[in-house]
Amino acid sequence: MLQVRRPEELDPEAVLAQFNKLVQELLRGNISRNTFRPWEIELLLDIDSCDLRDAARRETLRRYQRAVQRHIEKGGRRPLKLSEYLDQRSRKTLKTA
Repeated sequence: MLQVRRPEELDPEAVLAQFNKLVQELLRGNISRNTFRPWEIELLLDIDSCDLRDAARRETLRRYQRAVQRHIEKGGRRPLKLSEYLDQRSRKTLKTA
């Protein structure tokens, strides 16, 4: 029987390493593999739904990657979705305005 492990059940360091690999592939614009973990597919769909402008895409992904790294280092068990990161960022901007 096939067991699917949720990101919360995985080693955070392994999840972070796989997340970093995924973001690097996105930044290069070349995803050459055809096998993804369920949480990676969820993140890819979320990233696609955020409809980032081409001009800001690379920088936004880099900032998102750093935010996920900090999130995992602080005890997070799964990567934030890009939409969650953007929402948090816009709320911080509104608070300071």
